[in-house]
Amino acid sequence: MRLRNIEAVMRKEFLHVIRDFRSLYLAFAIPLLLILLFGYALSLDVDDIEMVVLDQDKTQESRNLIRELDASSYFSTKAHLANTIEMTDVLDHGSVALAVVIPPGFASTIKADRQAQVQIIIDGSDPNFASIVKGYITGFIDRKNQQLLFEFLNREGRTKINAPVDGRIRVWFNEELVSRNFIVPGITAIIIMIVGAMLTSLIIAREYENGTMETIKSLPLSGAEFLIGKAIPYFFITLTDVLIAVLMGQVLFGVVMKASFWLMLLASSLYILVAVFLGLFISNAVKSQLVANQTAILITYLPSLMLSNFVFPIINMPDALQYVTNIVPAKYYINILSGIYLRNLTLTHFWQDFLVLFIMLAVLFALNIRLLKKEGL
Repeated sequence: MRLRNIEAVMRKEFLHVIRDFRSLYLAFAIPLLLILLFGYALSLDVDDIEMVVLDQDKTQESRNLIRELDASSYFSTKAHLANTIEMTDVLDHGSVALAVVIPPGFASTIKADRQAQVQIIIDGSDPNFASIVKGYITGFIDRKNQQLLFEFLNREGRTKINAPVDGRIRVWFNEELVSRNFIVPGITAIIIMIVGAMLTSLIIAREYENGTMETIKSLPLSGAEFLIGKAIPYFFITLTDVLIAVLMGQVLFGVVMKASFWLMLLASSLYILVAVFLGLFISNAVKSQLVANQTAILITYLPSLMLSNFVFPIINMPDALQYVTNIVPAKYYINILSGIYLRNLTLTHFWQDFLVLFIMLAVLFALNIRLLKKEGL
């Protein structure tokens, strides 16, 4: 393998990227836009849930219940309604996700030490959101019941009864339970696939379409030299995007990695190489820029977004689809990032993920070499 040949191919590809405005736009503008959009717009946190209240009892007890609910950081009262027709209209239009109906006689029933009913209506259009809201409101009602029970025992002059189970809950790794701490590092995997794989999926196909591939075949150039020379510019461009993403995550969103920066850099470099050679393989196989671009979206971007444990938990997927996720490189990279950013882990904890990515890289490199040999390079 001759370094002079690799340098010549690399210089040619660098010049093409610099002269091609569209490539530079895809390489830098879109990743920056993704960081901002995912960082600010995409949030899995559920708080400040707007609700409407229909208080048909209009007593001090019913007003206290609504006041306590509204004082929670999870709920905020948007409007007090006069009748069920207004409540139905608001829910039908999707203006709020939660409605609380306090029936007449609520206070008198509680004072009589009987069970008083409160109707909770949740918009289930978004099942995940509705499940979280249901959990929040159930927890609030449980705490309210416990408070009323203690008050009843005090009135009766009985000894306070402690609950049989005292759950001491402590959150590790993401103590604030902020989804941004997971989303911002995870978007790096998507950026790498966009820049590393989708850009490189065009470069060999471009040589075929422009007719320059026949000239390249006539040069004293091996397939490995050609591949490495083509890959190096996009490796450094993608690595630059990763460093920008890390900096923006820390400055704009306060997301700081707990483990070694150099370990993150090593994992990112390996994952970038997998993405680059995957893009080259697509470009090498289809030989058409249009088809290569569409194929890259289906093979790289979409699986990285949907099948990598980034947004959608793999454990909730059908068994067959869970097996498919094992061939998605982003799954292993995101697992490494999670360990670095949130868990403060070392290489010994996810060496298997590194090994899988290395095997993927070796297989992709070998497949590229084989395709180029079939073409006479």
